[in-house]
Amino acid sequence: MIANTPSPPYYAVIFTSLKTGNDPEYDAMAAKMALLASQQDGYLGMESAREEIGITVSYWKTRAAILQWKNNTDHLLAQQFGKEKWYAAYITRICLVEREYGFQKE
Repeated sequence: MIANTPSPPYYAVIFTSLKTGNDPEYDAMAAKMALLASQQDGYLGMESAREEIGITVSYWKTRAAILQWKNNTDHLLAQQFGKEKWYAAYITRICLVEREYGFQKE
């Protein structure tokens, strides 16, 4: 599903990753993090896809909201597990969305 974001400006956090394998704990933690993120102040939505490479884009009202999420205790634990056992590589990019456009069939 495409996130329903407000009119710009707002922020996008693009998390791109390469997994090391298929650990069932990963899927459970990813679901927990998606739910927890959605409960954070400043959260606007999320989109995610995974094939050979995983890309998750989360949307936020402010940079302060992004930093608060980055430093969330449960999220910090997930980040640690990611580095130790789930990811071969990842990169996080934080972007200011200045413009958006699109369409939706009725």
